[in-house]
Amino acid sequence: MHSKPKHRIRLLSSKTCFSKLAFFFTSVALILLISHIATAENPVFEAIGTDNRPSPENIERGWISLFDGETLFGWKAQSNADWKVSDGTIKATRGDKGLLRTTTQFSNYELSVDFKATAQTNSGVFLRTSPAPKNATDGCYEINIAPETDPFPTGSIVEHSRVKQPIESDDQWHNLRMIISGDLGEVFLDGQKVSIISAGGLGRGYIGLQFRKHEVQFRNIFLNPLDLKPLLTNKGLDKWISDGSGETTFTINEAQQLQMQSGPGQLESKQHFADFVLSAKIKTNAKGLNSGIFFRCIPGEKMNGYESQIQNQMVDGDPTKPFDCGTGGIFRRQNARRIVAQDQQWFYKTIVAVGPHISVWVNGYQVTDWTDKRKPDANPRRGLRLSAGSIMLQGHDPTTDVLFEKINAAELLPRR
Repeated sequence: MHSKPKHRIRLLSSKTCFSKLAFFFTSVALILLISHIATAENPVFEAIGTDNRPSPENIERGWISLFDGETLFGWKAQSNADWKVSDGTIKATRGDKGLLRTTTQFSNYELSVDFKATAQTNSGVFLRTSPAPKNATDGCYEINIAPETDPFPTGSIVEHSRVKQPIESDDQWHNLRMIISGDLGEVFLDGQKVSIISAGGLGRGYIGLQFRKHEVQFRNIFLNPLDLKPLLTNKGLDKWISDGSGETTFTINEAQQLQMQSGPGQLESKQHFADFVLSAKIKTNAKGLNSGIFFRCIPGEKMNGYESQIQNQMVDGDPTKPFDCGTGGIFRRQNARRIVAQDQQWFYKTIVAVGPHISVWVNGYQVTDWTDKRKPDANPRRGLRLSAGSIMLQGHDPTTDVLFEKINAAELLPRR
């Protein structure tokens, strides 16, 4: 921050003035967003993917799938509703009202969800939510799915914003697209912008699907983390440290890709991360190579952190039987449940670490959902490490030959 604004803040040092100033800037930002929404053309509706898989183009843009179409891996029910997977959809028909929510927390993101509701259905999609909110304003934002006669019909943000032209609950598939970044958010219904919100005060949280009354179905649940910053730039390796003690070489090739060759050795990020999201585009240049992305590392020590494995081999050609943990697995902690990537082809990895919980997606498919239940310890080899640490890229052995075309990361907003 420049010196002049700092002096202004000191002059407005009383609690009352500060609250008024914060309210003023939030109001101005919301007015600007309302003006933008009122004047901008609504974008043409674009499907992120089909059959619960993002398209290859959208995987490259950073989209991941929160629902694999077959299981509730990565989800947890917070009530006794009859949540189940049926014909590629998540479905609930009866039971106690409550959420089916992700096991992973997110802060800034774009979310796309297809839903089908009957004329009597009352449901919703919850953003930045606690696991079991008491109501629609208790540590969450609820994007409602409800009849036209409801005070907040489908697409409304309950207790915050009501859509002006409700749609009929016609037992047909519709799409909700939600963008939430920092303190502002917006909602699209079938490609039309319908609601906005000043979304400050919560930070990160889970994503929830609600059962409240009558049948509801969900599919094609896709998320794209927003506001990530590049750790690989056109300045080369300016954001990284190599002490030169290992045998791995780290170079920027003619295609502006980071190439790791030989080993062992490591490259360490200057920036440290505790609760974060990271995405990377990776390619192994030979079959059976072993590497990894380490995180929450003790700075300066030899690869002393949690390791998200890079190893695309499988046992007996079965992708559900990874060899040596498998790409996306947390080495020595949880194997990847499926090999999704292939050697000598570009693949994409997304890592989200929040507190003791770690989840990993490969090519948009979630392969890891693990919680470190060990006792806290500053050394992640001995126990749960929550402190911020460096990211380390591993040169495993003399056969190492791995490319990184992009590495983007961001610290997640704290839960407030």
